Amino acid sequence: MAGEKTRKILVDNRKARFEYEILETYSAGLALLGTEVKAIRAGRANLNDAFARIHHGEVLLYNMNISPLQTAGAFAHDPLRTRKLLLKRREIHKLTGRVEEKGLTLIPLKLYLEGSWVKLDLGLARGKKLYDKREDIKKRETKRDIERAMRR
Repeated sequence: MAGEKTRKILVDNRKARFEYEILETYSAGLALLGTEVKAIRAGRANLNDAFARIHHGEVLLYNMNISPLQTAGAFAHDPLRTRKLLLKRREIHKLTGRVEEKGLTLIPLKLYLEGSWVKLDLGLARGKKLYDKREDIKKRETKRDIERAMRR
């Protein structure tokens, strides 16, 4: 249909889903430089160790590594600079209240293209305990064993 935008996932933060329990997800735009967009499209972005914070009514993304392209030359960007996330004011106010709760944080989950726009799925998350992680691993292994047995 006309007007539908395709969604192409560029980077997926799989580690976040293992280490955190995701309570809510939000879709946010990113304020990027031109060289950063080119580098992201080339697959040079990394969401590991990235997190977001709310500072003076703005949501900022820290530690997202976007390696510059070699062709950027003098126009190369700082790979670890702080980037602003573009959310609606109502969403920011809602997140501000939720993040102030004990143990909740904002974690980037996916970086994707929606049409020509680079967007980020942001998750409101609570850290998992070690026994929760072990439980997830056990469930995954039993599921894998069952699938193997079914194939035989």
